[in-house]
Amino acid sequence: MKKLIIGIVFISIILMACSNQWRKDDAKPGNTDAHKKQGTNNNHKKKIKNGVTFIDDILIVNKKIPLPSDYNPGVDKSARTALTKLLNDGNKKGLKLTITSGFRSYQRQQTLFNNYVKKDGEKAANKYSAKPGSSEHQSGLSFDIGSTKTPQVNFNTDFVKTKAGKWLKAHAHEYGFIIRYPKGKETITGYQYEPWHIRYVGKKHAKAIYESHLTLEEYLGL
Repeated sequence: MKKLIIGIVFISIILMACSNQWRKDDAKPGNTDAHKKQGTNNNHKKKIKNGVTFIDDILIVNKKIPLPSDYNPGVDKSARTALTKLLNDGNKKGLKLTITSGFRSYQRQQTLFNNYVKKDGEKAANKYSAKPGSSEHQSGLSFDIGSTKTPQVNFNTDFVKTKAGKWLKAHAHEYGFIIRYPKGKETITGYQYEPWHIRYVGKKHAKAIYESHLTLEEYLGL
């Protein structure tokens, strides 16, 4: 009788341990249902087409996710239309906005990066310039914006202190753009703060990113 009782107790302990382990396993990151309950971002859809990566249908390019060397789309039509409206509206306010840099091919980026490395060294160049294939400018969706009123701060963080920079920061999302490399997010984006660099993602996503203060990487679950 004692052996039977001991056996029952032993089995009960084992079952309880297994039950606890199952509950722990359900809460692990790999469990989709658990992630939904916890509200974590694990449901992004990734697609790679001809070597180009899309997450939730948004093209993504950074230091870890490069574009193919033969990817040469030119300026995206939707981005061009949105940018034209942004520039026109801003200039109606006397900001004298201008495009200081637009689409760059893989080969053009290679030349630029090599020149920066010769000038400042690779470690420093990596903070403000992208290696060929890792540049947002190759996507045809990114632009550098400056102002002819304050050319001395174009490509400078002081741009955000100007009327043009302040307006761009506050209103870019209304046209479908985000400030791609925001301040304080350098360890996430891999690049220094660039208040002049905007990236087209469409109005819906731009509004959500602007209001959440997230980087594109954070927004897409990267």
